[in-house]
Amino acid sequence: MKSKTIFFCTECGNETPKWAGQCASCGSWNTIAEQPSYTKSKPGAAAGKKHAAKSAPRELVSLDAASEMRFLTGFKEFDRVLGGGAVLGSLVLVGGSPGIGKSTLLLQICGLMEGGVKVLYVTGEESERQLKMRAERLGVKGSGVFVLAETEMSEILSAAEAFKPDLLIIDSIQTLYNPDMNSSPGSVGQVKDCTMSLMRLSKDTGITVFLVGHVNKEGAIAGPKVLEHMVDCVLYFEGERSLNYRILRAAKNRFGSTNEIGVFEMLDTGLSEVLNPSEMLLSGRPEKTPGTCVTCVIEGTRPILAEIQALVTPSSANMPRRNSNGIEYNRAMMLLAVLQQRGGLRISGCDAYINVIGGLTIDDPAADLATILALASAYKDKPLRNDIAVFGEVGLTGELRQVSQINPRLLEIERMGFSACILPQSAKGKLQPPKGLELIHVKNIGEAIEKAMAIKPI
Repeated sequence: MKSKTIFFCTECGNETPKWAGQCASCGSWNTIAEQPSYTKSKPGAAAGKKHAAKSAPRELVSLDAASEMRFLTGFKEFDRVLGGGAVLGSLVLVGGSPGIGKSTLLLQICGLMEGGVKVLYVTGEESERQLKMRAERLGVKGSGVFVLAETEMSEILSAAEAFKPDLLIIDSIQTLYNPDMNSSPGSVGQVKDCTMSLMRLSKDTGITVFLVGHVNKEGAIAGPKVLEHMVDCVLYFEGERSLNYRILRAAKNRFGSTNEIGVFEMLDTGLSEVLNPSEMLLSGRPEKTPGTCVTCVIEGTRPILAEIQALVTPSSANMPRRNSNGIEYNRAMMLLAVLQQRGGLRISGCDAYINVIGGLTIDDPAADLATILALASAYKDKPLRNDIAVFGEVGLTGELRQVSQINPRLLEIERMGFSACILPQSAKGKLQPPKGLELIHVKNIGEAIEKAMAIKPI
């Protein structure tokens, strides 16, 4: 067997015959890694005929769509992010930093599966005894769950083909290795080869495969970026280990939306679903305090209330400090510029800090107005009305633009006990406001700041 050395880009997976400082495909610097590669022997004539017959083209109308049926995992929040449940024969990658709760989530799913589903849990990081101890702590009885402590890819494939489980869990993909490749587990080549083998297994046999993948310090799945292209669904389990709440979001989903999120709370007995994220994100909200504002954003199909906080302090430095957590940095800087130029607040000589409570990352432009009001409240050191929530997109001229799904936002705001809502003037169309909710329509950020800081009449 003749060996050769090739090089991979750890960002995009592009192969090159020699090392370079910059990847010619994606342009990333210092991402080229060396990887020994081996030419595998060609399959025999019988194997070739079998593969040719198996890969024969078939007309689209003759294909059976039953293989795309879904099954419920037992976690409503997990099923929501997947798009209504896991698809049979799909390959799902669950990523997150070490210790965030990925293995806990999948082990609890094993205990919630119903209907005689057979689960094969392959652990490469723990022994069978350690997994049993963790299952007892989480209250997982393990009926119908079989455990295999193995890291060699060929042994795992043989066990899966012989056992024929409905669900195969790999914990984790970085611990598996192919003995035909002379490289350590977790390297670029090993991760690609093992994932490709599991992908063929899931597509050929209809087994649903869940992979656990750790993230590196940049926040991406450890291994080449092409790993995310090979799987059907990429889920990220996010949150601070010092906090109890975890957020599950989809970065890629061939069978559903990538806008849905699932919220969990880490308890002593494992993960618990948070079916009312708005209540969780607003818990502990201070009253009559400058620099805080509540907005309503759309995550997938449901509205969620989020609290945006800001802190503005005078700065003696030539370059005032700017920091944004939970809102994209460039958008936050744009809103600061609009607030100074169109809102009349001289904020250029101040340090500004923006934070979304609860670890939530907001992409919805409807949060622009809440960010502006939180900054203005912090700058003037004057609290906003505590009974008010806001939403609206802010333009560069300071005007407020209409956003989508206004009626569901208003219903969520009223359900959470707020008595008033500031929204764009252009949203006066076909509104169905709930009873008891006062609607305050404004045209620009100047009017919004004035209305939000006004004292509620008794």
